[in-house]
Amino acid sequence: QVQLIESGGGSVQAGGSLRLSCQASEYTFKSGCMGWFRQGPGKEREVVAPIDDNGLITYGDFVQGRFTISKDRGKRAVYLQMNTLEPDDTAIYHCAALGRFCPPRVEYWWLPSNIFGNGTLVTVDS
Repeated sequence: QVQLIESGGGSVQAGGSLRLSCQASEYTFKSGCMGWFRQGPGKEREVVAPIDDNGLITYGDFVQGRFTISKDRGKRAVYLQMNTLEPDDTAIYHCAALGRFCPPRVEYWWLPSNIFGNGTLVTVDS
């Protein structure tokens, strides 16, 4: 069964850190490009970062050096280390399997061929 399972969310104070994990089934992980996106309350979906098989990463402008995405092929896992969290980072964070190559445009993230996890909630209190 193709699936992505996120974990590591929680509630933190502003300035705190969290590390999100995404465990992928073997089939899903073969896709090549993995990533994270988020959706805050009353907001549109927002791409956090993709990472391809070569480790090429592109962060959303809002990241400002605070987040780091990484991938462990042996464990079929993708991680998102988030530091210096702000209340605006409050959102459900979803893991995504995006196909062999990372999408060149944001709108391609939402194609039905891509696979998304159910998400993990991050709440940042001021």
